[in-house]
Amino acid sequence: KVEEVLSDGRRILTFQDGTKKEISADKRMTTISFTNGDVKRIMPDQRVIYYYADAQTTHTAYPDGLEVLQFPNNQIEKHYPDGTQEIMFPDHTVKCLYRDGLKETFFPDGTVVKVEKNGDKIVVFSDGQREIHTAQFRRREYPDGTVKTVFCNGRQETKYSTGRVQIKDEEGNLILDKK
Repeated sequence: KVEEVLSDGRRILTFQDGTKKEISADKRMTTISFTNGDVKRIMPDQRVIYYYADAQTTHTAYPDGLEVLQFPNNQIEKHYPDGTQEIMFPDHTVKCLYRDGLKETFFPDGTVVKVEKNGDKIVVFSDGQREIHTAQFRRREYPDGTVKTVFCNGRQETKYSTGRVQIKDEEGNLILDKK
């Protein structure tokens, strides 16, 4: 290796393979430039910023364990020490993956989708409607109190806010209409 000491106090080490390591005068910041174009920076606050040239992706590791990845398409992923992951997509959709298996997705229009570890899904729309999907049924709840349920065998049940109840069999034939 070759070592240079610059007049401002910085040190530059050049290794046989072409890798360069620059150490700031106060020794608080180090930059390593690799021959493949990757760059690793160790910051004074102990953040480690690694830029992957081929993928055009930046990976920042914070001293508290948080890791942030920034992709060229503007997608940003945050990996928290507790195992939670947060992904922000270019369209401003945000997906959160929790250690217990819960997944939440927040869409720009205000819709929120929650998927439980067991596969049950709850969709809350910005207009107040809710959908619940389980292995047994799919249910839509409307702001006026109307609830429509389709069971896995195809039977349909609608309970209106007025108290009216309609039940249809698997083929869609009305079998009950209680007003």
